[in-house]
Parts: sequence; C-alpha cells; structure tokens
Amino acid sequence: MSEAATNRTYISGLLQTVAERGRAWVGLRRADPLGLDALLGLSEKLLTGRGEASGVALARTVLAGYAALAAPQRAEFLVRAAKRFGPDLDALARQAKSFLDDPNEARATRLLKAAEPKRQEWIRRLNHPPGGTLALVRMREDILAAMASDPALAALDDDFLHLFGSWFNRGFLVLRRIDWTTPANILEKIIRNEAVHAIDGFDELRRRLEPPDRRLYAFFHPALGDEPLIFVEVALTDSIPGAIAPLLAPDRVQLLPQLATTAVFYSISNAQKGLARVSFGNFLIKQVVEELKRELPRLQTFVTLSPAPGFARWLNAERANEESRFLNAEARRALALLDHPNWPSKAAAVEALARVLPPLAASYFIHARSANGRVIDPVARFHLGNGARLERISMLGDLSETGLRQSYGLMVNYLYDLDHIEENHEAYANKGEVVASTPIRRLARPRSAAAQEPARSVES
Repeated sequence: MSEAATNRTYISGLLQTVAERGRAWVGLRRADPLGLDALLGLSEKLLTGRGEASGVALARTVLAGYAALAAPQRAEFLVRAAKRFGPDLDALARQAKSFLDDPNEARATRLLKAAEPKRQEWIRRLNHPPGGTLALVRMREDILAAMASDPALAALDDDFLHLFGSWFNRGFLVLRRIDWTTPANILEKIIRNEAVHAIDGFDELRRRLEPPDRRLYAFFHPALGDEPLIFVEVALTDSIPGAIAPLLAPDRVQLLPQLATTAVFYSISNAQKGLARVSFGNFLIKQVVEELKRELPRLQTFVTLSPAPGFARWLNAERANEESRFLNAEARRALALLDHPNWPSKAAAVEALARVLPPLAASYFIHARSANGRVIDPVARFHLGNGARLERISMLGDLSETGLRQSYGLMVNYLYDLDHIEENHEAYANKGEVVASTPIRRLARPRSAAAQEPARSVES
C-alpha cells in the first residue's frame, strides 16, 4: 500500500467513529451514502451554520466522507468545491466601486472581506474538529496531485497555501532532537521521508542517529502530533567535506563531539507533501545552529553538503544549444565523455572533466537564470534565500545513481556565516545577487572563455 493510501486509511479510521455522531447532528442515517452531492451539501451547511457543536460535527462528517472516496472522486469533489465556494463576484464589484468612489479604511475592510473566497472559510471550519489539520494537509496532497490535470484547483491550492502559511507560522513549531530512543513510529517516518540520501532500514538509521558525532532535528506542530514536518541530518566533523560517501560509510572513524569544529547539514527533507511551498526550512537551520552552538561552543563552521539537482539538466540543454555562451569546442569535446558508461572510474575522463565541470557549475549557480530571472537550482534558491554563501563546489561528491543523473556527481557546500546571514539574504532577495566565495567567483565566467581556462581550486 502506498504512503498516501496508508495515510488516508489512518485518517478514515480516525474520523469514522466521531463521524457517526456527526451524522446524528446533521440528520443522516448510518447507512446514508456520502456521495459528492451529499458532501457538497454538507459543506454548504457547514459554511452557513452558526452552531459550534453542529459545525464540528459537520466538519467531521465531511472529512470522514472525503477520506472514504476513491481518488477520482476526491479530485472531482475538490474541483466542484473550488468552483462552488469562490468569491461572490457581484458583491466584490459593488464593494470595489464603493471603495473607488470614496476610498477610506472602512470601505477597504469591506472590500477585503468581499474579495475573500468562501473556500477559505470552508477550510477554516474543516479545521475545527480534532485531527482536522492533518486531514487538511492530506487533502492538499490530493490537490497537488490533481492540479496538473485540472487547473481549476490552482485557486483552491492558493487558499490552502495562504492559510497554512499562518497555521504553520514559526511561533507554532516545536524543535525536537531525534535519537535512537525516539519512539519507533517517528523513526519509521524519518526512514520513509528521507528525500536526499535514502535510509535502507533501521540499521542504517541507527548509524545516523546513535554515534556521538551525529545529530538529527525535526520540526513538529502541536496539531499534527508525532508527524514531523521537516528534518535535518547533521554530521559533526573537523573540516568541510566534499563527498557524501565518507560521511555515511559504515566503517568510518567516529569523532568526539568536543573535537568537532564543523557542523555539516547533509540532508534536509520535507516530511509532509501537503505542506509543499510552506516555508519553515530556514527557521529549522537557524534554530539548529543555535542549539548546536549552545551544546558545543567549539563549533566554528556551519555548512551544508548539498546536491545540485538541476545542474545536469541545465548542462544537457547547453550542450544541445549550438549558440551556448558557456561552451566552446574544447569544452564540448570534454563533456562528450559524460556520455560514456562508468566515466567516473576512468582517470583520464575525470582529469579532462575536472578542467570544465567546476567552472561550468560556478557559472550555472552565479550567471545562469530561468526565464523569470530566478536562480535555476532549487537547492541553491533555498540556501541563498536563507542567507547562506555559495562556498565550494566538489567533483565526484556523490557517485550514487541519483547523484550522477542529477548533477554528474557534483556536490556543493553552502556556508552559514552567522555574522553575514542577514546581509546575504538581503543581497539575494532584493538584488538577486548570488553571494559566493572568491574562488567560485573566479571560476565563473559568463562566456565560453571559461571553458578554455584550467580549473582553479574551488576551496575557500
């Protein structure tokens, strides 16, 4: 059974008992089927009702009925709800005209109220019963899955995102350290949701949790109980690493935490698909830095060891572009080696590629932009937006199948310098400037000449 199906089964069972009582409140017999029309009708009652107890019962019944639907019916229900509970456009037009005729605060407030779609109040009321928040997070998973085939759900997704941004505000989040004594149900979720470097069972998880030079922290929300929202894995080291394999090796030499000078954030994973684009990863890193500094004052360097998931796709597009400003004939000849199987095991191929890949990667991060002017790499956008500095690029940092497919093995270090985080964030947010170390800036050239120069060291 898939993760999504397991979650829905859980939610359905959780709400089934309380929903039966809700049926009595709203006049439904136990045998009454809850089809789409019935659920939409109950949703309408939920929006127009004023009673608190009956409202909770209605919300429970709608959530339980929704969880029991098959996937195509859930998608259809969401589309119909999105259209049915939109804003009252006539009322909005009247309030807009009233405001334009005589702009003042009172009329602005009425305009704002008229502009809010009924969908948002519907979502708020569905959140009232116990378990409602988790059920809504799962509902948004369904919206995200169905949006590609029905654009009508985009407006409903915007409403969820708007409300989740407030409900999952940093002030509500709780940071917890996860260790080998953490309850098994939470550890299972960590294994299942690790998105960067897969965890192959409890033995491997133990190697990431139990040694004294390893840490794992997660954010939780009181309304979601033992469901982690996002988690970060940390290695305590005495230097900045350039490859992931030594950090995860079963036979690695452990380091006494008191001797560590560097904290390496080597994996950050969102555990709730329904909270995609709800930003709290930046708070997680900054709070973990503070926790580690309190525990281990000797730590001086806080750095990531990150993938570059967009690099191979970008480079392949540049190779296909005969007018690429980043590639010349020499670079193209070297890059042809990437098409050969097992190139990382061939010393000559690695030597040739080492002359072109790091400069191209530096240009990718600093100069390449999407059509809307954004930094292309999603991981880079995340860390640069948090105020980190692009510190170092490493060849052959991740030789796993995923690492080679996404980035031809390249890995990146982003440095979190506590004295400059806010300054770096402002430079990126306001000017789109990528703050990078001097060696990386020297490597990057927004012209084909970059490919002609030997690769310089990218170490800070």
